[in-house]
Amino acid sequence: MKINKSSIRFYASAEAVINQFLYLPGEDRVKNIVERIRNFSEEEVQECLGDVLKDFSNRHRNIEEVFLKHFNKITKQFNGDISSFSSERKLFLGSFFTKEYSIQAAALFNPSIVPHFDQQNLKQGEQRFIMSLRATGEGHISSIVFKTGIIDDLLNITLDKESEYFTCLQKNHGAKYSRQFVQKCTSLLHGFKNEIAESLPDNFTAKEAIAILKNKYSSDESAANSIKQLEEIFDTNYELQSSSRLPINEKVIFPNAKAERMGMEDVRFVKFIDGNESVYYGSYTAYDGKHIKTQLIETKDFDVFKIRTLYGAAVSDKGMALFPEKVNGKYVMTARQGGEKMSIMFSDDLYSWENFQLLMEPEYSWELVQLGNCGSPVKTDAGWLLLTHGVGAMRTYVISAILLDLKDPSKIIARLDKPLIKADESEREGYVPNVVYTCGLLRHGNMLIIPYAVSDSATGFVTIELNALLDEMKNLKN
Repeated sequence: MKINKSSIRFYASAEAVINQFLYLPGEDRVKNIVERIRNFSEEEVQECLGDVLKDFSNRHRNIEEVFLKHFNKITKQFNGDISSFSSERKLFLGSFFTKEYSIQAAALFNPSIVPHFDQQNLKQGEQRFIMSLRATGEGHISSIVFKTGIIDDLLNITLDKESEYFTCLQKNHGAKYSRQFVQKCTSLLHGFKNEIAESLPDNFTAKEAIAILKNKYSSDESAANSIKQLEEIFDTNYELQSSSRLPINEKVIFPNAKAERMGMEDVRFVKFIDGNESVYYGSYTAYDGKHIKTQLIETKDFDVFKIRTLYGAAVSDKGMALFPEKVNGKYVMTARQGGEKMSIMFSDDLYSWENFQLLMEPEYSWELVQLGNCGSPVKTDAGWLLLTHGVGAMRTYVISAILLDLKDPSKIIARLDKPLIKADESEREGYVPNVVYTCGLLRHGNMLIIPYAVSDSATGFVTIELNALLDEMKNLKN
């Protein structure tokens, strides 16, 4: 079996920066900075603001809008009157509460890949794709970034020209929720008072709902815990503002919820088809520094992203990957349970997963520590082709593959008895040594395109002929 490793390599870049609000501790910090800037003459403000804009306007899209937004945020914390500040002084003040964050300063790795929603104006044999990656920066906080490109009939991969900027997508605080949505989510929570959800109007924003409930149940101490639970639901079930004006490879999905403040890890995107409808789902691990939670990104065209939480007893570990279509009328997921074994689960509800069954456990030396999926499977005439990762001696990661029955994917009908991809001598060194890993693959005719992370420090591509891989797999039907 011939495995072709592309010469394409791309690496983490410390130049990939976004802007963020700079929070300062202490009650007097904001006041002190405001008063210092108040004492600047208008000429000094203009001169200093000019220097700031000269240094940073070419590094961020619409940096003046950012400064003004952060100035407006300060007005809510500062008791004094600063509305009379000139426009330049407002921008200057806002710049002191803005910081750069290098999203890839530590690593760029663990890619997934899906067909682009726009396949128009291509040459015969070409396919356009969208690839997501995990970017990790200061404090080991992970966010999601994208690359787009085209693969042709000769398997040449061309990445689209990068945007000059990286822009963090903003949370849509005006997003509406329904009472039915809240009732569905809270029905899975232990100890939640159902009458609280029933007292909400038909539609509302998160802020409106909490204000209504806190006012109505202000004297009911027993309702406080239920309201807190509801706040946590709104925290992890949110929407991002439309980003259609931005190229996809400029967009950054940075943690927006408390439950994911330390990272959005290893998103596994899949194009899910249900009849004539299609939607992209991306399952990822949210990490708050202590606990993990499985989240699901939903988008039609990588413009508006909706984030939802998965619930149920089976949602207990990392690496959940959704099948690209229903099987026997049910949603299907593979995941890892107990840290080392791979499971499979079926559900009528995309967001609720109560039961799972063992799919596979470590057998070969290169997977004795743990194993799991490497993203969603690809449908073939022979079965569901699922890439797996295994961890062996010296925490060495490899990628292999199994084949699942089309009608009953809880059955493994064939598998490789050796690694498919492992780090060669030029790939062993990096942020995390001896690791190859992927969160998804793309079928291109009879070829498989596998983007893979190299020791968490670079990303490359492997191409493999599908039939050659299937022929290499050991038949387990008997």
